[in-house]
Amino acid sequence: MKVEIFSDVVCPWCYIGHARFARAAEAFRAKGGTIEVTMRPFQLDPSTPAEAEPVLAMLDRKFGANAGQMASRVIGVAAEEGLDLRYDRALSANTLQAHRLVEVASRQGLGMEMAERLFRAHFTDGLDVSDPEVLARLATEVGVRDTGEGAEQVGEQIARARTLGVTGVPLFLFEGQYAVSGAQPVETFEAAIDEVAERTGQKPITQLAAPADGCDDGYCAV
Repeated sequence: MKVEIFSDVVCPWCYIGHARFARAAEAFRAKGGTIEVTMRPFQLDPSTPAEAEPVLAMLDRKFGANAGQMASRVIGVAAEEGLDLRYDRALSANTLQAHRLVEVASRQGLGMEMAERLFRAHFTDGLDVSDPEVLARLATEVGVRDTGEGAEQVGEQIARARTLGVTGVPLFLFEGQYAVSGAQPVETFEAAIDEVAERTGQKPITQLAAPADGCDDGYCAV
């Protein structure tokens, strides 16, 4: 089974969804199934400046007094999945080069691992995921040889996401036909995987579950 995951590495619900889906995929493999995951890029805010700034400052500017409460909610949900979201140190950064690195990693069979490391770098370690030196170090940690390629493919996939009608992430696209939106519970992902395994011959994207928490195009209401 082929699954594409559209996400942005600064999207908290993408991080949560990534972790939940990984558990569901492992359960499917444990039952004897095969599943191939490809990470796909999506930029929530392509206009994010090259110079990073504290995430809390960005959230305060966008959401004002509600920013702290919104952050607390997603921090609590992430903690239930064993994820440590540190908004006190996270940096808002342009993710284009991070996506390029994930593209390179995917060609080497390490796309999921590279994406997870970038999520953790942003949300837990407080690293600037737009910094070339940081990206080079993270690539080495994961075992990815950065060839410097991938920019063209990232652009093509971002355009494809728009064509498919993707406006919020995370989005999980099964066999190019069936979509699950948002950071669904593990059980929902398991049910979707099992259902897709039995389906054939349908071309349109079909929602297999009601949308769950995610980040909309242009902003992330954490």
